[in-house]
Amino acid sequence: MQVPRTPNPPPADRDRQARLLALVDTFAQRRVAVVGDVVADEFLTGQISRVSREAPVLILRYHSTTIVPGGGGNAANNVAALGGHVDLYGLVGADEAGRAVTKAFPRTVRLSGVMRPEGFRTPTKTRVLAGGIHSAKQQIVRIDREPSDPPPAPALQAFTDKVLATIDRADAVLLSDYGYGVVTPLLAEAIVHRLASSARRRQVPVLVDSRYNLGAFSDVTACTPNQPEVEQLLGVRINDDLDVLERAGRTLLRRLRMNAVLVTRGSHGMSLFEPKLPTVHIPIFGSDEIADVTGAGDTVMATMALALAAGATFYEAARLANYAGGIVVMKRGTATVSADELRQAIQSDHAGQAGS
Repeated sequence: MQVPRTPNPPPADRDRQARLLALVDTFAQRRVAVVGDVVADEFLTGQISRVSREAPVLILRYHSTTIVPGGGGNAANNVAALGGHVDLYGLVGADEAGRAVTKAFPRTVRLSGVMRPEGFRTPTKTRVLAGGIHSAKQQIVRIDREPSDPPPAPALQAFTDKVLATIDRADAVLLSDYGYGVVTPLLAEAIVHRLASSARRRQVPVLVDSRYNLGAFSDVTACTPNQPEVEQLLGVRINDDLDVLERAGRTLLRRLRMNAVLVTRGSHGMSLFEPKLPTVHIPIFGSDEIADVTGAGDTVMATMALALAAGATFYEAARLANYAGGIVVMKRGTATVSADELRQAIQSDHAGQAGS
């Protein structure tokens, strides 16, 4: 699926800043459909009291529990925080976690595409955070409660029908696959076919973020794997070797038949691969003293999808995603980035370049 683009290198810094700010200003006019695994991210916090006499473990004096949307839900929240309109499609259980996570969404996230199949269990990730009175809370353990089986076939068919019935009103589609069986390559293929045959005849970018099964997705617009995911998929070790990274990125482009691959590389920033264009390495924005990477990939993908929906080139979308990623990793927990924060990052980055 083709998306209009301009060749690299980017325009002059001043023009580029104006262009990026203009794109952010149009986010509020764009609608993104997020199709994926809705996860309940639970944060249990407390204060370290003492060491137990029963076993060499810390005793945590309980303080509070917070549940926020994770996975595809976090991606949807990030689109909304950036000012975009969001239609969320996913499955949650008729359980306590499912009720809590749906209540946690802001009103700007449309939940008409969220279904509650009988017997489905909401994927829940509980992170226990502990610290002293005057110290920051640190994650000491994570407990994952996941569905033991994929959703039943009738539930998946009903879900697919609901997605295809309304997907063509979106300006971009984000597929968020955390491995719980909701997002499948067949669903992605059906979405691409539906958009291609839509009476509106628009070129709608479809992006995939697949935690464990990226190699099964092809012929969508773009993907944003992190470096360890690329290494696992291709059976290579990249480390800091740009030659290995180059071969890996080009292999993914060919194998998955995508228009762009954006590899996120932690403190090394991001690398953008497009067919017949030079690879662009984008340095990390902000400090490399990262506070928390929880949900950062959702933020990157949400920003990328919204930027492409607004008419950005892949390079412009990657730059905006890099700013958003640099902001969100400085926040603790499952967090979002606002449009104002993104504007400030663009302005401060270009001011710093002008003064250097």
